[in-house]
Amino acid sequence: MSRTRSIALAATLAALAATPVLAQAPAPNDPPPPPAGHQEHRPMPHHAKLTVTGQGMSSAQPDLAQITVGVSTEATTAAEAMSQNATRQSAVIEALKAEGIEARDIQTSGLNLSPKMQYPDGQAPQLVGYTAQNTVNIRVRDLAGLGTVLDKLVATGANEINGISFSREDMNEAQDQARAEAVKDARRRAELMAEAAGMRLGELRSLSDSPVVEGPRPMMAMRAEAKADATPIEAGELSVSAQVTAIYDMLPAGN
Repeated sequence: MSRTRSIALAATLAALAATPVLAQAPAPNDPPPPPAGHQEHRPMPHHAKLTVTGQGMSSAQPDLAQITVGVSTEATTAAEAMSQNATRQSAVIEALKAEGIEARDIQTSGLNLSPKMQYPDGQAPQLVGYTAQNTVNIRVRDLAGLGTVLDKLVATGANEINGISFSREDMNEAQDQARAEAVKDARRRAELMAEAAGMRLGELRSLSDSPVVEGPRPMMAMRAEAKADATPIEAGELSVSAQVTAIYDMLPAGN
């Protein structure tokens, strides 16, 4: 080979080496390459879900009694019936205050005046007088003296006692206890059900509650007469219930 051809071949090879290599275009059906720095994320495995309901209970001592006390009077005229009723009801309210019942705990709940009729056989109805009735709702905070208060009211002029109910002003502690018991019960049920299904309990996904306050509401309706000894009153207990709904993952037992 001549010296001239050798020099030309060397120049051609040097030019090819300096030329950038173009990337091969992907085939039409090939997926596009991932961008730089991309990390492939595999889909999370699907877990079965378990929804359970838990129940919780707690109790609390009542510290408040609510009573409806009434005065009923009869007279031949409406004015006389109302006058007698006002006198006796005023005495009842004064007795309440003397027993330490505050004005905020005394509220008039009803005032009624109605004719008293007789219906003799074969004759037209006859008006024989009027009945006046005045009722007040009272709250008694000293439950130990509740029986004495009732007896004083009857002795003063109250002749109707329509219902006694018990409650507690602050139920937060009892409600919190019931909620905690409900959550424990939900967890216990979930673990039992997962084990019975041959699986194990996973993470808690959701928890909601709807507390309900329940309790004994002893009621009585009577026309009372004064007694030498205080009327016995049993306040019992108030019960508080709570309910929660929990959703858990369920995982294979071997994982």
